[in-house]
Amino acid sequence: MKIAVCLNHVPDTASKISVGPDNKSIDTTGITFVVNPYDEFAVEEALKTKEKLGGETVVISLGNDNHKESIKKALAMGIDNAVLLKTDEIYDSLSVAKTLANEIKAQKAEIVFFGKQSVDYDNGVVGQMCAELLGYNSVSVVVALEIEGNKVKAEREIEGGREVVETELPVIITTQKGLNEPRYASLKGIMAAKKKAIEEKAPETVSNYTEVLSMKKPPAKQPGRIIGTDASAVPELIRLLKEEVKVI
Repeated sequence: MKIAVCLNHVPDTASKISVGPDNKSIDTTGITFVVNPYDEFAVEEALKTKEKLGGETVVISLGNDNHKESIKKALAMGIDNAVLLKTDEIYDSLSVAKTLANEIKAQKAEIVFFGKQSVDYDNGVVGQMCAELLGYNSVSVVVALEIEGNKVKAEREIEGGREVVETELPVIITTQKGLNEPRYASLKGIMAAKKKAIEEKAPETVSNYTEVLSMKKPPAKQPGRIIGTDASAVPELIRLLKEEVKVI
């Protein structure tokens, strides 16, 4: 059985983000990049699935050489093989999905794990797009997973609760916080990762379907105002909420 994980290399959410000089991208000066947090749950679930069912794991990432840093972390955690679809180009979500789907097909993976979203653009659609392109079943925002033979039972988060979905392989699963607790790379795993090669491939040329016209930061938060300190301020507060803020 082939188990694939799609991994992204993203700015640390603790980093201070500024818009770049072109007003279409971020300024990466001084930015720390890390494994996409939701993808860590995907890596852990791939490892757990292999431990239970056997097979071979592969991590796939689309990007430049910097992505090797995150790929190496997945290898140190225990992933068997790695593929970097090497490019300096910026892809939109559908182009990312098409490129990853081509590699998943080439790998003949039956189970594919994604994080539920990537924290850089937060679109949360690439996993489902890949499933549609490949004709795979798909379950998103998964917080519990059971695979027995060809049968898949997944529990996913929905607004106000959870639902249980049953489907079959091949399947794409997008992972949510709570599915597992990602392991730390052991010293043995780190040393083993140094011997694992990262296969580099040139992705097929694709045309983006969307274009970023401009980026800008949200307006600065306005300072608060004290209307009064007793009940006499209530009429004025209600007026402001109705006429100025327009929330009631």
